[in-house]
Amino acid sequence: MRTRRTAAVSALAALSIFAAGACGATAEKQGTGTADEPVTGLRIMVPNTPGGGYDTTARTVAKVMEDTRIASGIQVFNLPGAGGTVGLQRTVNEKGNGKLAMQMGLGVVGASYASKSKATLSQTTPIAKLMEEAGAIVVPKDSPYKTIGDLVTAWKADPKAVAVGGGSSLGGPDHLLPMQLAKAVGVDPKKVNYIGYDGGGELLPAILGNKIAFGASGFGEFLDQIQAGQVRVLAVTSEKPIDALKDVPTLKASGIDLVFTNWRGVVAPPGIGEADKKVWTDSLTAMHRSEEWQGELAKHGWTDAFMTGDEFAAYLTAQDKAVADILTELGLA
Repeated sequence: MRTRRTAAVSALAALSIFAAGACGATAEKQGTGTADEPVTGLRIMVPNTPGGGYDTTARTVAKVMEDTRIASGIQVFNLPGAGGTVGLQRTVNEKGNGKLAMQMGLGVVGASYASKSKATLSQTTPIAKLMEEAGAIVVPKDSPYKTIGDLVTAWKADPKAVAVGGGSSLGGPDHLLPMQLAKAVGVDPKKVNYIGYDGGGELLPAILGNKIAFGASGFGEFLDQIQAGQVRVLAVTSEKPIDALKDVPTLKASGIDLVFTNWRGVVAPPGIGEADKKVWTDSLTAMHRSEEWQGELAKHGWTDAFMTGDEFAAYLTAQDKAVADILTELGLA
């Protein structure tokens, strides 16, 4: 896996923001059907365990839509398994169900290949890309590695002895990140001792309990623990420093030529009607335009990267191909 492939994956995240959409969702509402009437009956599936990035994003989306009266009574539920592909299969099986959507992202793209899933993202209905998030290299507070340089030195000396954990299965962003990092620093990716966990909710205890030498995941999942001094971030994978972690260097600033960006979005089952698709698109567009959502982006350290419609569909297709190419190079697809 080459650094230029990382750049290609990251570059795909730089498409322009989609700004069209109504100020509120009006199609197929239960109730009066007026612009002031919240949408009801929506459900968002999270295809991994509580506490991870998908879970946090979905519950934040639901809260903002409730607080702004865009929607009412949104149900968020978890259906973990196989890196998100259990949820993907359920989404595909729910053909025509316009009230259901699945929280997803780069992890589900990769897992669909690595797990040889029968269900594919090309079968779903793309709704919206919501945000992007830089990765972070995280260690326990008492780790002997004080800098990313310390970690790399030990990793190169004995890759098998330095276990890395991620909140995704093979093919997910937390797996792709250390594989890319290994390649960038001269470690054979096939020698990396990677331990996958089903979401950040399972990864965090492994880091806190010193079950792994370091974790590779979205930094937003550890903000509370970082602020509490329970874990330390050695480096972030963004192009520029992160406002929420001003004292943490980027990999590039540390002499490692790597930039890696994760992203999250929403898809619906195949075969939903145009009216239902419009409800989801308009609702999420209205949410994106709200001050409450902008506040959540800042709170979690997420980067605004909103897009919908054909633009998101094209982005998803490009990401699918880029990840397939990377996993093929690793012999996993």
